[in-house]
Amino acid sequence: MPTRPVRAVIKNQDCVTVSAHTHIRRVAELMKRHHTSAVLVTDTRHKRLLGICTERDIVFGVVATGHDPAIVTVEEIMTTDPQTISSDRPFGHALHLMYEGGFRHIPVVDDGHPVGILSAKDALGLDALQFESELVRREEIAVIL
Repeated sequence: MPTRPVRAVIKNQDCVTVSAHTHIRRVAELMKRHHTSAVLVTDTRHKRLLGICTERDIVFGVVATGHDPAIVTVEEIMTTDPQTISSDRPFGHALHLMYEGGFRHIPVVDDGHPVGILSAKDALGLDALQFESELVRREEIAVIL
């Protein structure tokens, strides 16, 4: 199980946040611009986490139901009170929480304030790094032999 801290996984990510009153069209634009599949919803005053909105929320909650993304706001489709993890926890613990909870994203929250989002895709990145490392090791062994 990966033991590096969550903060190491999210260190180069933008933490994209929106208010609960943001229209879905704007949320989709932000997702596209920041190359992310989820945004965190915060209250405008204290920047505390209210929920999470994912691509799936948009597809199932707006597109598939024929609603207008220029009218629907994120608070109408977001997942409220999502499971969170702190940035000092091991990445493997986050993967376990996502697996057990059946979700693909988990907000990273420190002191009540969002600092990032982990996604199932982040696990693929870790696997790719481990795979690359294994290939290099095998090439080095082949050269020696």
